[in-house]
Amino acid sequence: MKNVPKIAAIHDMSGVGRCSMTVLMPVLSALGCQVCPLPTALLSNHSEYKNFYFFDFTEHMEEYYSNWEKNNEEFDCLYSGFIGSEKQINIMLDIINKIKSKKDVLVVVDPVMGDHGITYKTYTDKMVEKMSQLVHKADIITPNMTEASILLGEKYLDHRIDTELLKSYLQRLCSLGPDICVITGIATVDGENINACYDKRNNEYWKIPFRFVNKRYPGTGDLFTSLLVGYLMNDKKLPEAIEEASRFVSLAVKETYEAGTPSREGVLFEKIMKELYNEIEVYKYTKL
Repeated sequence: MKNVPKIAAIHDMSGVGRCSMTVLMPVLSALGCQVCPLPTALLSNHSEYKNFYFFDFTEHMEEYYSNWEKNNEEFDCLYSGFIGSEKQINIMLDIINKIKSKKDVLVVVDPVMGDHGITYKTYTDKMVEKMSQLVHKADIITPNMTEASILLGEKYLDHRIDTELLKSYLQRLCSLGPDICVITGIATVDGENINACYDKRNNEYWKIPFRFVNKRYPGTGDLFTSLLVGYLMNDKKLPEAIEEASRFVSLAVKETYEAGTPSREGVLFEKIMKELYNEIEVYKYTKL
């Protein structure tokens, strides 16, 4: 029997509002992975609610991880998301080095820094600089267009993007260090809604269409990257894993929109978990 992939997940956890740890743990578990959480922060609910409690876990992260080390824990993947401070990035860089010293692991960094052209208030210029160092250590990164712009020092594009510029963004992001970059939530000049990726190892660009619903829900980025990680851990090819993840997120958004659920609660992925096992019969991804 194949071993269960073990994933060190370095994310925040919100008690209410589907995002980060409360999204990735059930989804990755359903895809046959063991999730080992290392929290960056604990929130009563995510910050799009008017009132929330926030506990910064920075001062506990190193001791927390040190006990994994003492127990000789090894991982197949390290997957990071929201980061609350510059110091946390330093800690994560050290953890990546320690985990990689034991075995070759897949490092996936979701550079959670902003959305819709706006950088999150918690991010300073120094943190953006440090995030570039974390991206340099990654095998795969999954920025949205806002985060791609921040990492590249470009002005956010508030209009549809053409293929050549998109390919330039993907290639430049991979030049920062990762082998693979996936940019999510792209609107193209051809009227398409796609996720796009570049695999510099094979010099391949892919575009993966998704069904667009004009409604924003927090946590969809967390859901997408978690699905991508899960499908890759199940030996899906890169564009197949992206398309499976894109399909599931679109279905979850559609289900939530039709249910009239308040957007701050995130998407109702629980209602469609069975879809994780209904694999796509004919893939629609193409070369970009």
